Amino acid sequence: MSSSTAQPGSSESEQKVAVVTGASSGIGAATARQLAAQGYHVVLGARRTELIDALANEIGGTGRQLDVTDETSVNAFVAGLEKVHVVVNNAGGAKGLDPVATADLDDWRWMWETNVLGTLRITKALIPALIASGDGLIVTITSIAALEAYDNGSGYTSAKHAQAVMHRTLRFELLGKPVRLTEIAPGMVETDFSLVRFEGDKERADAVYEGLTPLSADDVAEVIGFVASRPPHVDLDQIVIKPRDQASARRNVKTG
Repeated sequence: MSSSTAQPGSSESEQKVAVVTGASSGIGAATARQLAAQGYHVVLGARRTELIDALANEIGGTGRQLDVTDETSVNAFVAGLEKVHVVVNNAGGAKGLDPVATADLDDWRWMWETNVLGTLRITKALIPALIASGDGLIVTITSIAALEAYDNGSGYTSAKHAQAVMHRTLRFELLGKPVRLTEIAPGMVETDFSLVRFEGDKERADAVYEGLTPLSADDVAEVIGFVASRPPHVDLDQIVIKPRDQASARRNVKTG
């Protein structure tokens, strides 16, 4: 574990604490940098500890190993976090583009465990710390796949729909508590998302973004930073962010 001198969640520290999952790269890493620049002590979680340790050292945060699909790992990750002001549920991803007729059940299980149950585990574990902060914020990174269905994407779209509905349900369940909730649904963002989806096939992953200008991880992180900077009575409920070159999950300047 790598950390600065500040103790996240301690009563002695007045610095606000932000938790970011899936923080080793992409949107998670960019968000950690953004929130640190805004004065938060950021607790970074990911499976690749060498990457989050390096980032934690860079931003003066705390790196902790985290596998959101493992209950024991989640419990160890949240240990000692008594007050948390922001949690960014970013860990997730897609695998494959198979139609329902040839669906790979192992891919489906991974997507549901990571996107849905992973978000559930982290959120459930941190709700008391968010309430204790007096001004908590839950940001869940879903996708335009949480708003649309598209052919060959049912494993991912169904998982993202479920993740989003869980998040939206919390708006009712936490009403009256000092916790805001924001769902951010990005469109095409050039990260390692497609590389994971296509099992490391870089040529196929790169082809997804050829001929158009996608969002960057920093674009999304800046929006998260804006959400986190709003006063306690302002809840930005749902934000859809797409590149200019994309109109929907299946329609962009390449597909027409």
